[in-house]
Amino acid sequence: MTGDHDRWDELRAELGAVYSGRTCAVTGADGFMGSHLVEALLALGAKVICFVRATSSGALNNIGHLRGDVTVVFADLNDRTSVDYFVRDHLLTAEDSPYVFHLGAQAHVGESWHRPYETMMTNTVGTLNLLQSLVDHRVELEKFDTAGTSEEYGNVRESVAHHHEFDEDGALILHERSPLNPKSIYATAKVAADFLTMNYHDAYGVPGVVTRMFNNYGPRQNPRFVTGTIITQALSRPSVELGALEPMRDFCFCSDGVRGHLTVAAHGNPGDVYVYGQGQNISMRAWSDLILEIGLANGYWTDDRHVVIDEKRLRPGATDVLALRVGYEKLAAETGWHPRVSWEEGILSTIKWYAENRERWLGRVDWPALERLPSS
Repeated sequence: MTGDHDRWDELRAELGAVYSGRTCAVTGADGFMGSHLVEALLALGAKVICFVRATSSGALNNIGHLRGDVTVVFADLNDRTSVDYFVRDHLLTAEDSPYVFHLGAQAHVGESWHRPYETMMTNTVGTLNLLQSLVDHRVELEKFDTAGTSEEYGNVRESVAHHHEFDEDGALILHERSPLNPKSIYATAKVAADFLTMNYHDAYGVPGVVTRMFNNYGPRQNPRFVTGTIITQALSRPSVELGALEPMRDFCFCSDGVRGHLTVAAHGNPGDVYVYGQGQNISMRAWSDLILEIGLANGYWTDDRHVVIDEKRLRPGATDVLALRVGYEKLAAETGWHPRVSWEEGILSTIKWYAENRERWLGRVDWPALERLPSS
């Protein structure tokens, strides 16, 4: 993987002419992917407005180091008044047609079963609030990018299997027009947000696009997501507790995910859907084995780690998604986008971040520490 300097130079050569000097608003800006997108937009010379969920602490966990370079607006997608203030004071008054990257969401599949109302309100009604406010204030946008998810595809239903694409070995490949079958509250809420984006494009001309990302991972991700939970456990103790190990996932490193958002917003057709990811998938067992091997080989842990199944981590009932793998040919054909970071490079970079930033995740993990964390 290239260093930051080379990576930003490549990004500027590719997209600098599009975003330099342009107003770009990011909802969920202090989140995992949002913070990486904000950094990339700043590197491209954009004027960045960060929509951050208002809390009593006002803490900025992931973009605090950028506080002097961006405009931060504390608001809440579920509070229509605060959304209206954001749109009126920061988008309507922009000197150009802003880009809006709508990443704000409750993004954890498992948590959607424990917080179903918050998930639906934030992901669906929050999207509706933002879209309606833009229409009510007659804001002229360059593009509105709604971040969807691979989870929207769920599992293949036999009745529509003929509408899916399979490779020569019978493995499923998911495209923009593959049938949707959401298997979690999170996925259902995201399907609704996607369709709302298209509704507002068709009815009001909002230049909306939907980007369905396939399993982003990388530095700063909440350690309760699977890659982080494997790494943080391995950094701390010999056993790694996971749920089902058979499901297949298509993992895409965060910098490639950010390039996907930027590329679609720059060159995608309004009213269209774009999917992207690594283009290959791996079982959760093999993914955890790969992480443990890379960490051991690079000295992040010195003893073999072993994986155990924790039934509390299994998704409820028959809701687990069995196989996710993207076919990103449409995006590649229209824009030339391809992933650049291999799994090995991405995993090593992610392990390095968690190892060097223990204070950022220690209080957020959902597993019990069996031994004292070594100092670093």
